[in-house]
Amino acid sequence: MPRRQRPYPSDLSDARWELLEPTLTAWRVERRGKGLDIGRPPEHDLRRIMDAILYVDRTGIPWRYLPRDFAPWETVYGYFAAWQKDGVFDQLNGLLRRLVRKAGGRDAEPSACILGAQSIKTSANVPAAGQGIDAGKKIAGRKRHIGVDTVGLLLAVLVTAASVSDNVGGIRLLSNIAEGHPRVTKAWADSGYRTKAIDHGARLGIDVEVIRRDPAQKGFKVIPRRWVVERTFGWLMHHRRLARDYETNPHRSEVMINIAMIDLITAGRATG
Repeated sequence: MPRRQRPYPSDLSDARWELLEPTLTAWRVERRGKGLDIGRPPEHDLRRIMDAILYVDRTGIPWRYLPRDFAPWETVYGYFAAWQKDGVFDQLNGLLRRLVRKAGGRDAEPSACILGAQSIKTSANVPAAGQGIDAGKKIAGRKRHIGVDTVGLLLAVLVTAASVSDNVGGIRLLSNIAEGHPRVTKAWADSGYRTKAIDHGARLGIDVEVIRRDPAQKGFKVIPRRWVVERTFGWLMHHRRLARDYETNPHRSEVMINIAMIDLITAGRATG
């Protein structure tokens, strides 16, 4: 499919596409090898499909509102769902994170992380059963639990009802980090992470250190270590699809966060 003469700002440049193309092409080859995409040559350009997914994530529009110069929205959503199911977005995020870390003179895999949580309001289509109320922040909706490396790049994400405490979410997040990043032995977190999360981290071989705000502090002050995860939340909120939680299923909310990080890294906005 030919490229548009006037691309959207969210479209992948040639350099950005070069980072993603090998993984997406390998996915298509493997899929056809399993007999899941047979009968005719591929009809849709993978780059244009990824452009469409980034357009949704960046602008926040519903899938059905995709401009007509993309593939039909049903097709784009079908690829999105298949890539989510097959872990393609996780693969891309991991690949890009390792490239950024190595380019900065760090080991490809981190040894430390920072944990954080963000409560967010939901849209009307989100089932009530998947929501809750964050009593502390007075927000009804969902909560995003993330773990990032010391650069601020995503290691793990978990989306729950907002009523799930940071402590409970942190326990699940630590388990995911220990499984996916076995070199991690240190984690920093805020005071929402209490004894059970700290003890769980210890059982996993991760020393969880709680960094507390000075109760006598007045006004804004950067809190050591914790500012990194807060900056990551700030990066993510540049994507209007994340301004609220619009996804019916929490695992799709997690994917949208992964896609936003893929966009940020390839655009060079999450490298320092």
